[in-house]
Amino acid sequence: MTPSQETTGAEHQAIGAFKSIVGAENVLTSERATMPFSKGYRFGGGPIFAVLRPTTLVQMWKALQVCVDNNFIVIPQASNTGLTGGSGPGFQPYDRPIVVISTHRINEVHLINDAREAISLAGTPLTHLTEELAKHNREPHSVIGSTSIGASVIGGISNNSGGSQIRKGPAFTREAIFARVNEQGKVELVNHLGISLGDDPEVALDRLQRGDWSAADVTPAPADSSETEYAEHLRKIEPTPARYNANPEYLFEASGSAGKLMVFAVRTRTFPLEVNPTMFYIGTNSTHELEEIRRMFLEADMPLPISGEYMGRSAFDLAEKYGKDTYVFLKFMSAGLQTKMFSFKTWANGVFGKIPGIGPTFADTVSQVAFDLLPNQLPKRLMEYRNRFEHHLLVTVSADQKAESEKMLKAFFAEPEHQGDFFVCTADEEKSASLNRFGAASAATRYANMKRKHISGLIPIDVALRRDDWDWLEVLPKEIADQLEVTAYYGHFFCHVMHQDYVAKKGVDTEKLHDQIQELLEARGAKLPAEHNYGRLYHMPESMVEHFKELDPTNTFNAGIGGTSVKKNWK
Repeated sequence: MTPSQETTGAEHQAIGAFKSIVGAENVLTSERATMPFSKGYRFGGGPIFAVLRPTTLVQMWKALQVCVDNNFIVIPQASNTGLTGGSGPGFQPYDRPIVVISTHRINEVHLINDAREAISLAGTPLTHLTEELAKHNREPHSVIGSTSIGASVIGGISNNSGGSQIRKGPAFTREAIFARVNEQGKVELVNHLGISLGDDPEVALDRLQRGDWSAADVTPAPADSSETEYAEHLRKIEPTPARYNANPEYLFEASGSAGKLMVFAVRTRTFPLEVNPTMFYIGTNSTHELEEIRRMFLEADMPLPISGEYMGRSAFDLAEKYGKDTYVFLKFMSAGLQTKMFSFKTWANGVFGKIPGIGPTFADTVSQVAFDLLPNQLPKRLMEYRNRFEHHLLVTVSADQKAESEKMLKAFFAEPEHQGDFFVCTADEEKSASLNRFGAASAATRYANMKRKHISGLIPIDVALRRDDWDWLEVLPKEIADQLEVTAYYGHFFCHVMHQDYVAKKGVDTEKLHDQIQELLEARGAKLPAEHNYGRLYHMPESMVEHFKELDPTNTFNAGIGGTSVKKNWK
């Protein structure tokens, strides 16, 4: 939509106000300019009235005021990963214009309390926080995963992202500073950051961005630790999932807010940087054996492993072929460069997608053809295990756990009923195995893009299984399996959080099939979604609808997520 063609007089005035706040060059209205903010990695692409690109928190605050005064829907967007479409507009009929406030240029980090805590501003990417903490031998909650496509700190908090770090649990904080629109339609600034910044919103936000406070203004840090209370919660083998988006234990203001608040900054714990960890690469053809290993580690009288990541052979193969570009960039270059390449690919797909005969996946096609010319990049032992075993588990432990963990695994596989095997990874094997595992998600999307003319689409499922579920790997009924071209299973195994990708055959109703698969999983006591939030993919339970009504009573922010109403005041 362009202001000159389809906007009202009041909307013209709003565009003028936006330009006076953030500068004309930072107000985007054309379809081509707004597309990268509308279309995410997997989902999105709905209409946008304008995209604003502020450079300060004060600009964010002022722009929000204009949006509220003009009855616009506001989508705060730090990084448009679009895993479930929650960071951009959907295609449902909206009753008001949509403004995306992109925060990615507001990326400062302030370390406090001897770097034991971090203040991350609205658009801070995890890669930047990781780099800053590494200077102090610290690390953030999340280490690798969607960091490779530019995921932000606040995005993780807002979606209770869990990631691979099983000692730490979901991304969560009770300390944040944010704006909400109250029942009377007035914008309020809420400062629960634990830092005294004063009562004037613009003064407070300016001080926050500059880091203008004294040590006396800051509340103390919690006790230092390499884990949170989630570790003990996870050890309990109970008939409930360990973590999922609707878990009320992890819903508090900014945490789990899913874009229903305008979050300016969050305060999060940091953790001691792991030095010389060890990865055990485990292969087996028995899902029961993997569950035995999981329980053996959970019940052991020692700290939990750092991570325990699963991938099946199908996911392995997809990652090796269709995730090779991600693998090469992250292994030989940097996560920061990979993020830039991801942004460039999104832009190129949008530009060339408008040219007849080329299509919306031009950049994916070029990258795939180019990287297909490279030989297999994975180390020899990983490929040998791929050929021998259907199921792969990557268990990473701290240096002081290596000997005991290796002893446990040797004793386990010495028993005649256990047919799997393991090896201790070299540094190169460890990095390669991790990148191949985390390339699985992008690989399934790439496969679906490349085959788009011959399939109905990709159905990604993000599920939290019961902690006591021995039958954790589903066996689909024939009537569902026959509708699928490819299935790929991978996930955070010790948490029983699985990412399950299904590529549906041509002619299949993907929405109907998604609902059928979800019903099967929920009948087993699983919860969906686990950590990617509802977005435009999952229907929200009533408990979550009520929670979001409390956060955003006027339905100003991110209206329509989880199948909820797009109407003002939820009517």
